[in-house]
Amino acid sequence: MSSPELEAALEAARAAHEVIQALYQRNLAITLKADRSPVTEADVRAEHAIRAVLCARFPEYGFYGEETGRERMQSENVWLVDPIDGTKSFVRDCPFFSTQIALMRQGRLVLGVSSAQTYGELAWAQEGEGAFLNGSRVQVSAVAQLDQAILSVGNLKTLAAEPAGWSRLGTLIGRVNRLRGYGDFLHYHLLARGALEVVLESDLNILDIAALTVIVREAGGIVSDLAGAPIGLGSSSMLAGNPAMHAAVLAAMSRP
Repeated sequence: MSSPELEAALEAARAAHEVIQALYQRNLAITLKADRSPVTEADVRAEHAIRAVLCARFPEYGFYGEETGRERMQSENVWLVDPIDGTKSFVRDCPFFSTQIALMRQGRLVLGVSSAQTYGELAWAQEGEGAFLNGSRVQVSAVAQLDQAILSVGNLKTLAAEPAGWSRLGTLIGRVNRLRGYGDFLHYHLLARGALEVVLESDLNILDIAALTVIVREAGGIVSDLAGAPIGLGSSSMLAGNPAMHAAVLAAMSRP
């Protein structure tokens, strides 16, 4: 059953999509932030559209947005928003970008919407209610052997700079059935619907993965950082998989 919070998050995602679609493939001016990541008019306007919906419905909730910053972070409930996760794809006219909206309640992620409507996918989940992709309930795969598993990797700069970690990843790649690098929202959607078994990334921001954490978890998966710790505001890495493969890959990446 949809909660008022989920309905608001879906409405906010629709409002963001209208803004983004109107500006997509329009050769927008690009500004670089302090971390050298790009931001466009579409990022800012989409976040304002999301914020308008969520703050009108839940004015007492906190808000942490990629473009407009943090407010009321001590609130029991805090919205986490990345209006365009994948701006680099957006500015190169590639549809591998999404709007990510999550709700954190008392430090736990309880709701997520991953809107990649330009690509043709909309995923959502709320705690205890399952995960859905384009209106159909989804479930992670039951593959339980590494030599049958598909592994998808994303941002790996930090891991690549660590000889031991890079070596362990190389060994792991030799053990899995197939390696892919779908990236951004896409490999988490594929994981949630059982089309691959494991996603591994070492360089992330919580706003990139908060909603996806809930979606994968509600699809029956396990999500942690690369050290096995729960995902939280300070998380910067991600290991997500079906239960058997998460355990196997965590063990493989943790061995000395």
